[in-house]
Amino acid sequence: MKKEENIPHKFESLTELHRVLGLPKPLHPLISLVENKDNNFDSWKLPGSFITSFYKISYKKNLTGKLKYGQGYYDFDEGGLFFKAPNQVSANAENNDDHTGFTILIHPDFLAGYPLAKKIKQYGFFSYSVNEALHLSDKERATIISIFKNIQEELQNSIDDFSQDVIISQIETLLNYSNRFYKRQFVTRKSASNDLLQKLEEILDDYFNNEKTLMQGIPTVHYLAETLNISPSYLSDMLRSLTGQNAQQHIHNKLIEKAKEKISTTNLTISEIAYELGFEHPSSFNKLFKLKTRLSPLAFRQSFN
Repeated sequence: MKKEENIPHKFESLTELHRVLGLPKPLHPLISLVENKDNNFDSWKLPGSFITSFYKISYKKNLTGKLKYGQGYYDFDEGGLFFKAPNQVSANAENNDDHTGFTILIHPDFLAGYPLAKKIKQYGFFSYSVNEALHLSDKERATIISIFKNIQEELQNSIDDFSQDVIISQIETLLNYSNRFYKRQFVTRKSASNDLLQKLEEILDDYFNNEKTLMQGIPTVHYLAETLNISPSYLSDMLRSLTGQNAQQHIHNKLIEKAKEKISTTNLTISEIAYELGFEHPSSFNKLFKLKTRLSPLAFRQSFN
């Protein structure tokens, strides 16, 4: 019985979620936009943990105080954007704060048949942690709010043959601006990102130098993100903004560095080096090494003789 109580409640429909939050019935069964001016969400009625079947984009007007950014904290007195993909578990504790602002909920079925249905899955910020919000400047906030109001106006008008096209184009514009503004955030907080990059290098050096690969295998993106206390998607996007490569590519580059070191300075066989670096099969190591260096490990060794 206790096990069943721990299962998150799943909201399948917008109507059900609106009812629980004490909101009017949504104007459209597959998309909803709520402007909350008085912070009157009945969030206390939500289950302790829950899942929704919708994409969620929230602008919170009063995003104040110290917000976590990677390993550090920053004062921020402007509004911010939060994103959540369908079927992610939410805790009610995340919702017991100031909700003043806008929230748009989009069922994936609303996007069916449009290119955005596929493209929306490529935006990494839908997998960011709650503490990795997009912090907006005054100018950026005005841009984002104008798009929310355009969607709101379209939903309040009579539905016609063009309504869905117009709303989806506005959603895509919102996501494109969000992508741009996140890139700006990586740049303006480059010192924090560089601190994370330095910490990442230290973690990888420790991992390889202490031969953790023998026991734990090749380090994963999830392992690195967890150690840095950031989400895997945020880690990859941050690295891509700094180095042009994602987290997986960064791991592979470090792996090849260590491989070259072992090949050129030890008498270990190629198979022994592969196993020391966490590969179950030497053929996988050979394939990756050749992909990265255009030489087989053996040919690389022979180049030193």
